[in-house]
Amino acid sequence: MDVMPQQDPESRRTPGPSPHDRRTRSAAAHDATPGHEPAATPGGEPSVLPAEGATAVPPPPPTLRTTLRRAAFGAVAAGVLLAGALVAVPDRGRDAAKEPGPVERAEAAATAGSPASLSDLTALIGDRQQWVESHPQDAPSWATLGSAYVEWGRRSADAAYYGRAEEALKRSLAAQPGERGNGEAWVGMAALANARQDFLAAKRWGETVRKQEPRTWRVYPVLIEAYTGLGDRKAATEATEKFGELRKGVPALARTADLYRDQGWREDALATAREAADRATAPAEKAEALHRLGELAWERGEPEEAVAQFDAALRTDSGHHASLAGKARALAALDRTDEALAAYQSVLTKLPRPLYALELGELYASLGLDGDARTQYAELEKLLAQSRAAGVDESVLRARYESEHGDPAVAVELLRAQWKKQHRSAAVADALGWALHRAGQSEEGLKYARQAVDTGVRNASYAYHLGVIERQLGEHGAARRHLEEALRTNPAFSPLDAPKAREALEALGEPPPGGPGATGR
Repeated sequence: MDVMPQQDPESRRTPGPSPHDRRTRSAAAHDATPGHEPAATPGGEPSVLPAEGATAVPPPPPTLRTTLRRAAFGAVAAGVLLAGALVAVPDRGRDAAKEPGPVERAEAAATAGSPASLSDLTALIGDRQQWVESHPQDAPSWATLGSAYVEWGRRSADAAYYGRAEEALKRSLAAQPGERGNGEAWVGMAALANARQDFLAAKRWGETVRKQEPRTWRVYPVLIEAYTGLGDRKAATEATEKFGELRKGVPALARTADLYRDQGWREDALATAREAADRATAPAEKAEALHRLGELAWERGEPEEAVAQFDAALRTDSGHHASLAGKARALAALDRTDEALAAYQSVLTKLPRPLYALELGELYASLGLDGDARTQYAELEKLLAQSRAAGVDESVLRARYESEHGDPAVAVELLRAQWKKQHRSAAVADALGWALHRAGQSEEGLKYARQAVDTGVRNASYAYHLGVIERQLGEHGAARRHLEEALRTNPAFSPLDAPKAREALEALGEPPPGGPGATGR
């Protein structure tokens, strides 16, 4: 475990844990000193997953003790980093009056269920790496390290860290099985499964923890993400409400705003997101809240407001690179294409997510720069291959690319596999419906496209796809309504598709006598 996140040299010079912290960990961790054998499960085997991956097999069966014995890690407070990564927090005791350092700040953020800054997260990783080198049986520290690796991998778009996370979490479970009090490692496994987009495995890990300790708030963020990825709106709603009961403040407001957004309740989502931004104090937490406001503005078709919010997020935390990508998208909608291209190119050097590569390629294509678009699509292929090698399932994004720029039949195959895996979110339904249409199977595609729109989420692309499919099938009244809805929701929702939506609407002409309900759906 000797690889650190790639930060500047100063960010790597992190102080090691204080002697007090080390004594606390050493005395408190169950079976945490060298020479102890890993604790075994009732069946006699360590609670460790096989080498093929943390998401390849289900978690231990739920026939366990009714409550988890807390790992005595000082006066531990387990928290969830924004993506669901856990960090166990030692008792600071005599150091409480001291100005907190980067490790302490990362721990405090986790205790609150908020994101830590990237520099503080780096410091936490360095601290735990140093500690477990000399204390290889310290299960809580391995769990903390593994969960921090998950968070770093997500926020840096470096999926290679998921392998390190899996190794650390396995080491934690070998030292102390989950059913013997190591719930932190189990939640870490759920977060890892979510990061790899294996939502069914994440659900199983999370529900195993929840059954034993239902009033522990730390498990609910990973469950919310898993249920959302599976398209289980009822379970996602219940988990969000439970999280709000157990964990007040900005984290609960943020999750509630996301829930309202997914249900199409824009005004409620905006009001809740604004409250979260107003109440956020730490820079990383504030930047994330401002980013959410930017995304909501973009989806409402207000690119100027979106740029303002993304700029505010970047001023608050210059390392919030996702806001630079959001700004690029909004700049393109404002026809500030040179700035948009520069922003996309910059963010891809800092946060090389496949989604951003696809968006940049499509922006090039919309400008007639076909050679640049092909180059960008080739870069997208490389990023997707890297993700696949690291165990990340990017099938939905790959299918989006194949539907528009490659082989729609490949897209259909990928998305049918997702549906079979119970990944039935609005995003998957929309992508499958569109892929089927592009592959010449519009009648079957209509069912999925309608399902995506009927979830209530106000997504201009979903309405556009449904309108095009309906037009193809001769349902002109319904097609006109949905194309109008797409352009009303966000007139510049895509540099390629928004102009096509306007063209399709113009081709349909005015509704027939008798009103829009005279023909079609």
